[in-house]
Amino acid sequence: MTLTLTHRRYVDYSRAHYAGHLVDGAYVLGLFGDIATDVCLQHDGDEGLFAGYSRVTFHQPVRAGDVVEVTAAVTRVGNRSRDIDFTARVVTRSAGEGSTRGRVLPEPILAVSAVGTVVVPAEDAP
Repeated sequence: MTLTLTHRRYVDYSRAHYAGHLVDGAYVLGLFGDIATDVCLQHDGDEGLFAGYSRVTFHQPVRAGDVVEVTAAVTRVGNRSRDIDFTARVVTRSAGEGSTRGRVLPEPILAVSAVGTVVVPAEDAP
């Protein structure tokens, strides 16, 4: 069974961690964890546990005010483990703090990609 899910999230200004309203990479990894939970629930009926990442690449920054689209695609199903490819793309960029304006980007910006492994309990594995 191939399963691909997508979530979108507005990045609020309280998440800004660095100059230029940059958001730390851990925020996006948290989004990957959230969508991994959804993947496990959809695929196995259990939240599962994140076992680890085999690769994480930060391509471009995520900024407060962005709308980020996170996608997870199951690429391998083992007895209890599932490998998942993750991407986070910025689809909307804010005009800046204090402004309510923003723009939908003509091409989403690849911000973060990763490959991770989750495990589910044996009794829930298909």
